[in-house]
Amino acid sequence: MTAVLAGPAVVRPTGRRQRRRPGRLGTGRTIGLVLAVLWSIVPIYWAVKTSLQTEADARSTDTQYVPLSPTLKNYANLLTADSDVPAQIRRSALNIVVECGAATIVTVLLATLAAYAFARLQFRGRNVFFYAVLATMAFPPYTTLIPLYRIMSLFGLVNTYTGIVLVYVSGFLPLATWVLHNYFASIPQGIEEAGLIDGASRLQVLRHLLLPLAVPGIISTALITFLFAWGQFLFPLVLSSDLSTQPLTVVIAALQGRHVVPSTLLNAAGVLAIIVPAALALTFNRYIVNGLLAGSSK
Repeated sequence: MTAVLAGPAVVRPTGRRQRRRPGRLGTGRTIGLVLAVLWSIVPIYWAVKTSLQTEADARSTDTQYVPLSPTLKNYANLLTADSDVPAQIRRSALNIVVECGAATIVTVLLATLAAYAFARLQFRGRNVFFYAVLATMAFPPYTTLIPLYRIMSLFGLVNTYTGIVLVYVSGFLPLATWVLHNYFASIPQGIEEAGLIDGASRLQVLRHLLLPLAVPGIISTALITFLFAWGQFLFPLVLSSDLSTQPLTVVIAALQGRHVVPSTLLNAAGVLAIIVPAALALTFNRYIVNGLLAGSSK
């Protein structure tokens, strides 16, 4: 007789996880991503390509996807030529740097003080004021364009650096306050309490203890504010009708309606206008992301 030894039965799970295979959803997502990238990159590439061509090549009926004889003459004309159009573009480039830089400095300074007060100080109505400031971000900014123009006209601030900077600060201050509030709220409160126990004042604690720890948040806020200010068009278009204060974005759009302006020169100006924000975004993208996500882990 043969003995058959039967071991314990092994029960295999019937609901085993199976790896998801890329289906139509994954393919559609990839196609959508590729189309979005092309939609963004192709116009920029075409502007760069045109800026490296002569006017004759750019107006040729034969489509050239790659410049046959690339040249930097258009960029040299923008930087050194004494004619009317290059001079206007150089002046508008100076205007946009001054306006964006001043708006960034004022916004970061005021947002730092406001964010510290909302995050650390205890006073009546603190939450009400804080949420009221954040609620202003829900309103479309262009609904305030006409009232702001009337206010600036009343005080004689139209066609001035001061008027444009004040409008920028009023628009970007809520977002900057929110970003810095998240940074100050994420700093352990024991650090501040230790400074106060040692006899430091609130301003000394803010200056010597909290600000060094909040440097990444300050850099993020400054970058976000500068990039937003650089991309403004409608507000400076309405508030500045004079070349003395018009930024580069407004001047390039205005020059496009003049047929006497070479298209290659305009494309070169557009590329120069893109280089500054693109370089900042690519170089400091880590600070921008960290600034927008500060405090989210809590």
